[in-house]
Amino acid sequence: MKHMRVVFPWVLGACLAGCTERAMLEVSEGSGPSVQLPPPKKTLIPTVNIAPAIGWPTGGKPKAAAGTQVNAFADNLDHPRWLHVLPNGDVLVAETNAPPRPDDGKGLRGWAMDRAMKRAGAAVPSANRITLLRDADHDGVADTRTTFIDGLNSPFGMALIGQDFYVADTDRLLRFRYTSGALQLREPPAQVIELPAGPLNHHWTKNVIASADGKKLYVTVGSNSNVGENGMEQEQGRAAIWEVDAASGAHRIFASGLRNPNGLAWEPRTGALWTAVNERDEIGSDLVPDYITSVTDGGFYGWPYSYYGQHVDERVVPPNPQKVAQALVPDYAVGPHTASLGLAFAEPRALPAPFDHGAFVGQHGSWNRQPHSGYKVIFVPFDTAGKPVGKPIDLLSGFLDGNGNAMGRPVGVVNDHRGGVLVADDVGNVVWRVSKAP
Repeated sequence: MKHMRVVFPWVLGACLAGCTERAMLEVSEGSGPSVQLPPPKKTLIPTVNIAPAIGWPTGGKPKAAAGTQVNAFADNLDHPRWLHVLPNGDVLVAETNAPPRPDDGKGLRGWAMDRAMKRAGAAVPSANRITLLRDADHDGVADTRTTFIDGLNSPFGMALIGQDFYVADTDRLLRFRYTSGALQLREPPAQVIELPAGPLNHHWTKNVIASADGKKLYVTVGSNSNVGENGMEQEQGRAAIWEVDAASGAHRIFASGLRNPNGLAWEPRTGALWTAVNERDEIGSDLVPDYITSVTDGGFYGWPYSYYGQHVDERVVPPNPQKVAQALVPDYAVGPHTASLGLAFAEPRALPAPFDHGAFVGQHGSWNRQPHSGYKVIFVPFDTAGKPVGKPIDLLSGFLDGNGNAMGRPVGVVNDHRGGVLVADDVGNVVWRVSKAP
């Protein structure tokens, strides 16, 4: 399966300056437990609308929702993307970015996307480390900072089972020995399993979460393309969530057809595994909504043959009607092109209502939509049966300035178990803390 699109460089340059295709719907119309999707738009060149990364001005910070406040838990970090909180309250932050991917930037399209990612602040070298932040006096600001692990390869997800600390690098799942209170892990890791990577490594982030009993690990592996245009032979084991036996490393595909799953979290009432998924691009500003969904063992969610259930993607050749018929509809749409990555369920009484029963979603922000979408942290309310209801609510906004520049871009979201919600901002190089207003 191969696709080729020839575009003159001057046309690409004009597109980078802003294409004429625009959204006909509000982001809210592509959000919620039930959405009506418009027809796809076929354009000569994809919409490319980058919010240039400029960082925060002195004293600048996002806007917190009414009843909450936000402060910098730690700043002057190096592209912080993902977070994990240890049982003793120490906060781990993966300072990371994409690894070298020489086969992912070939051709005119690769050239254009490379330029776009540089403008968006996503092309900085990876620090390849996990940093430990400790707030010893519990004032909401980290007062100790140490290098917890370095020499990694684009690390992202982290999980702890007893004294076994797991890190999902872009190409393998590692296990380190951890002792409570340790400021640094010095022993070399053991490799649990290899993960799909290589010179073509389109969606490079790999997240990991442990089951409640600690016997299983669940690992996200994004697709190696937008809609399979690099050939399905490049998609083996991808666009999926893997289930890994923690003791042996034996693994299987738990769920598939998930274009780029990132966030993983356990819904507290039902115990179901949920994920945040980036859907496909280049069929218009209104398509396709990213989503959060509960994950069914053996479930297929459409990619690349269909989206949001059984909406067939005509670009995929050859089609696969049998797979389309199996495609599950996600539980909740979180808006088109929002790049929804972070996912964490609220802890009761940590933040005031309405932010006490539901899920926080970190939205990194769009490049394939006119006007912009995402660039915020939203809250999705859940009912007592563990199902999402109603429209999302902004928890943290104001990441774009009045000229459409990105002062920050939220990624990972996690509870600090001390009444706060932490947000990794990889453009602002800050970990923000949201808490109750006094």
